[in-house]
Amino acid sequence: MQPATEIRQDLVLVGGGHAHALALRMLAMDPVAGLRITLVSPASHTPYSGMLPGLIAGHYGFEDTHIDLARLCRWAGVRFLAAEVTALDPAARRLSLAGRPAIHYDLLSIDIGSQPELDPVPGARQHAVPVKPVAGLWRRWQELERQLQTGRSCRIAVVGGGAGSVELILAMTHRLQGRDIEFALYCGADEILLGYNRRARRAVEQALADAGVSLSCGRRVERVSADQLHFAGGGDAGFEHLFWCTGAAPAPWLAASGLPVDGQGFLAVRDTLQSTADERIFAAGDCATQLNHPRPKAGVYAVRQGPVLARNLQAAARGLPLAEHRPQQRFLSLLSLGARRATADRGPFSATGEWVWRWKDRIDREFMARFEDLPAMTSRITGEALAQQPCGGCGAKVGPAVLAEVLEALRADFPASCLAAEPGEDAVVLPLQGPTLQSLDLLRGLVDDPWLMGRIAANHALSDLYACGARPLSALAAVILPFAVPRLQRRELKQVLAGALQEFAAVDCQLAGGHSMQGAELALGFAVNGVVGERGMLTKRGVRPGDRLILSKPLGTGTLLAAHMQLRADGRDVHAAIEHMLASNAPAAELALSHGASAATDITGFGLAGHLLEMLQPGQGARLNLDCVPALPGALAAMGQGIFSTAREANTPTPEQLAGAEHELARELLFDPQTSGGLLLSVAAQRAGELLVALQRAGSEQAAIIGEVVERAPGEPPLEVSA
Repeated sequence: MQPATEIRQDLVLVGGGHAHALALRMLAMDPVAGLRITLVSPASHTPYSGMLPGLIAGHYGFEDTHIDLARLCRWAGVRFLAAEVTALDPAARRLSLAGRPAIHYDLLSIDIGSQPELDPVPGARQHAVPVKPVAGLWRRWQELERQLQTGRSCRIAVVGGGAGSVELILAMTHRLQGRDIEFALYCGADEILLGYNRRARRAVEQALADAGVSLSCGRRVERVSADQLHFAGGGDAGFEHLFWCTGAAPAPWLAASGLPVDGQGFLAVRDTLQSTADERIFAAGDCATQLNHPRPKAGVYAVRQGPVLARNLQAAARGLPLAEHRPQQRFLSLLSLGARRATADRGPFSATGEWVWRWKDRIDREFMARFEDLPAMTSRITGEALAQQPCGGCGAKVGPAVLAEVLEALRADFPASCLAAEPGEDAVVLPLQGPTLQSLDLLRGLVDDPWLMGRIAANHALSDLYACGARPLSALAAVILPFAVPRLQRRELKQVLAGALQEFAAVDCQLAGGHSMQGAELALGFAVNGVVGERGMLTKRGVRPGDRLILSKPLGTGTLLAAHMQLRADGRDVHAAIEHMLASNAPAAELALSHGASAATDITGFGLAGHLLEMLQPGQGARLNLDCVPALPGALAAMGQGIFSTAREANTPTPEQLAGAEHELARELLFDPQTSGGLLLSVAAQRAGELLVALQRAGSEQAAIIGEVVERAPGEPPLEVSA
C-alpha cells in the first residue's frame, strides 16, 4: 500500500482574486509533496471583473461571470474556508477570522483586491453604493432592479470618471432602457478616461450621449448628504441612488499588520511578489504595489501575476530560488459600451464597434473556461515515501504534547464547564441527573474546513439526543487526523475541537475527553450522553394512525455532497447544505415536546424512507405527498443529472415496502442519506398546523407537513407516495 504523505507545511491563500484563481489551477497541476493549501474567501463564488458590466447589462448570467471557488478547490485538493480575514499577525503567522477561531500559516499569499476611496469624502460611506468589492455591488444592483420594477421615475448618479464608472453607467442604461430614469456621471478631473487616447475618449463620450447620460467633468465631490452631492467650489446635484467608483483604497487590516505599505496603504512587494519585510508572505493584484514597477489597479495586471505567483509559491515551499515578475508597460483596454459594442484602447490605437465587443467577449469567455473546463486529475504525485509505514492501532495516536497544548489553548476560549477538569484521566465521572441516554456517531471528513467539520459532527451527534427529547450532558470525542508534523497537527486539532466546542458550549454540554489517532484522512465522531427532562421522552415507535408527519429540514445533503465530489455542484448550493447541517434540532425537539408529538426521529444515513419505516409498527403505514417534501437548492437538479449518494441503493425500499410515483424524480429524495438532517415528527392532526407554524417561526422556515400515518392491511406496502 502506498504510504500517506505527511503534511509538513501550510500555505494559506487569502482572497479569491484573479491571480489566486490562476495560481490554484497551476498548483493543482504540479503539487508540492507535504504542502497543504487552504483558500480563505468570504463567499463560494468570486466575480470576474471584466464581465461585470455584461452581467449588469443582461448579456451574461451569474454563472458566466463568477468562478466557483468551492468547486475549483475541490478539484485542486485545496481546503476552502468561507470566511473573512479581519487581522494579520506576521510575527505569530496568524490570521484572525470573523466569527471563528484564528488560523496559522507557514506561507501566506494575499489577493483580496481593493475598495473605493469612500472615507476622504464625508457622507460617501453612508449614502453611496461602492463598486468594490464587486460581489457586494451585484447584490445591491439586484435590490435596486427589484425596487425599480414599480416603474417610478428616479435619478441615478455615478461618481467616477475611469473605465469602471463608464462601463457601469452604460451597462445600467442598457439594462433599464425604456424606463423613466435619469443617469448622471460626475468626474472630478477635467475629462474622463485619463490615460486613454483621444479617439477612445471621444467614442465613449458619444456612447454616453447616445445613452442619455449627463456627463459633468471638473465636478469634484466634496460632501455627500442623504440625497445630494455637494461639489467643491459650490453647487449641488440630487440623486435617489448613488454609485461610487473612484480610486482604489486598500483593506485597513493590511497596514494594521505592521507590514510595509506604499503611500496609499497597499502592501509593498518585491519583484518576486514577496513582502519587502517578510519573505514568507506574498501578495498580488490590486491589494499590493510592486515597488520597482508600480502600475494602475487593474485586473489585467493580476492575471499576468498569477503564473509567477504560482511558481514562486511552489519554489518557496521547496526551498528553491524565486523568479521575478516584470509587468507590461501598457495593456489593451476593452471597454463595454452597454449594448453589445465596445471600444479598444492601446497606445495610439483605438477602435469601436460590435466586432470589438465580440473580441472582448471571446477573451473573457476563454479566461472563464479555464475554471469551468477543469482537466481530469487521474492521479496525484504524493512525494517521497515515509521512512516507515505509518503505525496503526494505538501507535497512530496523536502525541501527548500536541493534545495537552491544544486543550490548554481551548480552555482560554471556552467556558470551564465545556471541558473536563482532569484531562489526564482514563475515564470521567458523569454527574447523572435522572434517566440518561447515550448515542454514538462517527463521520468521515465531508467538508474541507476542519472548524466546520467539528461543528457539523457535534451537531450530528447531538441530534440523536434531541430526537429523544433529551438534554445534552457530556460528550467524548473520537478524532482521526491526517498524517502531519506535530506543529500542523496542533493547528488541525484545535480547529476541529474549537468547532465542536462552539456547538457544545451553546447547549452546556461538556467535552469530557476522547481519543485521537492519525490516519489517511480526517474523521470525527462523538459519543454523547443526555438526560431526560420533566416532559419525558420522545420515542421513535409512538406513531398513531391519523397523525400528521412533519419534516423540520429540507432533504438533499447526500446528493449535493456527491455532486461536490464530482465537481458538478454549485458552490452556493453546497454552502446552503452546510448551513442546514449546522442548524440545531434542539428548538424543533422542544416544540415537539410542548405540542405533544407522539413520535420523533432524526433523518440521517438511512434517508427519510428508511427512518420512517423504523417508526411504523405492524398494521401501520404512511402516505407521503412528494410535492410537500422540501428539497435543498440544487438537490433535485443533481439527481436529474444522475448524481446520487453511494448509499442510495442500500436505502431504497423494496416494492413490498414502497408503492406509488415510480417515475417522479422527487421520490429519490426519500432515499437520500442526510448528515445532520432534520427531525421527522408524528403529531395528532388537530395539533399539526399549530406545531408547523411554531417550527417555522423558530427558524425552520422550510418545515412542512409531508404526509400522514394510516392503517395498513397485512401484505400492503407500508409506504405510499404520490405527487
